[in-house]
Amino acid sequence: MAFTAFATALSSLSAHATAVDVVGNNLANLNTPGYKSNSVVFRDLVAQSLGLGETQVGVGVTRPYTVRQFAQGSVQSTGGALDAAIQGDGFFVLRDAAGSQLFSRAGNFKTDAAGNLLTLTGERVQGWTAVDGVVNTNTAVSNIVVPVGALRAPRATTSFAFSMNLNASGVVGESTGTFSTPMEVVDSLGVPHVLTITATKTGANEWDYEVTIPGAEISGGAPPDPFSLGTGTLSFDSLGKLSAPAVDPGLVSLAIPGLTSGAADLAIDWHLYSDDGTPTISQYAQPSAMAAISQDGILPSQLVKVTLADGGRLLATYSNGGVVAVGQLAIASVRNPDSLMAVGNNNLQATTLTSAAAIGVPQTGGRGKVLGSSVEASTVDIALEFATLIVLQRGYQANARVVTTVDDISQETINMKR
Repeated sequence: MAFTAFATALSSLSAHATAVDVVGNNLANLNTPGYKSNSVVFRDLVAQSLGLGETQVGVGVTRPYTVRQFAQGSVQSTGGALDAAIQGDGFFVLRDAAGSQLFSRAGNFKTDAAGNLLTLTGERVQGWTAVDGVVNTNTAVSNIVVPVGALRAPRATTSFAFSMNLNASGVVGESTGTFSTPMEVVDSLGVPHVLTITATKTGANEWDYEVTIPGAEISGGAPPDPFSLGTGTLSFDSLGKLSAPAVDPGLVSLAIPGLTSGAADLAIDWHLYSDDGTPTISQYAQPSAMAAISQDGILPSQLVKVTLADGGRLLATYSNGGVVAVGQLAIASVRNPDSLMAVGNNNLQATTLTSAAAIGVPQTGGRGKVLGSSVEASTVDIALEFATLIVLQRGYQANARVVTTVDDISQETINMKR
């Protein structure tokens, strides 16, 4: 029986030492981003029965289980352009150098010289990269590659529109009966050109318009005279709404040939109606004025920065003020995350007990929300860990006393032979 008591006490000493190791590891990762604390679960060994079974004596405790507690850590703002935190369920999806799939809650990301989005330890972040300016999240996830130091090519203007009011009280032949407004467009080389739209009142509810471009910008033009691109008439009804040109087709087509910049000829549509058929030009008794302008041309520009925004979108900001989505982070949902195995560098790996990961866009299918410029803090509670450490220390001391007590009993038994 003394031997059994020795073995029982020693098993407990070993189990408590393991538990202290777990607590020490938790405290060591007190400031590790995305770290989830482990708790220890002790398990007794099969008891042995004495006599007819009226007496059962345990034979100690086996190696304890460690259970990773996937509680939500506090989200801390970092200001880092590529930092991200998950609020809710899910993991960032990664690939290591060997191509193995990993999961992590730590969102400290960076880019390499080729634009690959990486963790601080070099694992490649998975998601979707924009192709021809479009992020398609219906395809399989892959390594995210963001533009680095890229020059954004220009895009020639093909359409423009503006909201404008022409003064119904304007007098024909006077200044109140004429209104001009500039409109900047872009050619295929990225060179800007200023068109001038001039409206001249010719009668009640009738205005003539002319669109011109500086003569120096057109081959065959006669500088300094402007070159006319088109003329027409705008008619309004008694309520001040545009009636002609009619909503069908609702636009004026302009051709700009022979640009001296060497760019391709421009073909631009001036839209007089919004998508729902509402006229963008009105005639009310207010001073003629422009309210809003839009055109689809893009000037060439340099990449200024890439940031990770809320929702897991990677946004590229260019020197012309344009902001373009260039990527999207993927989030994996795992039904039994406690089965994941830690492999270091804040990463977890699936085991044979892990259910298949459901990978998708944040805030879909029960997946959590991604917050940009933030990281999730460790879930280690220092007060709880210290309290647990005290309990484990007392348990170790108590079982050490069992060893010394059994040793004394053994010595007394041996002395009986003398």
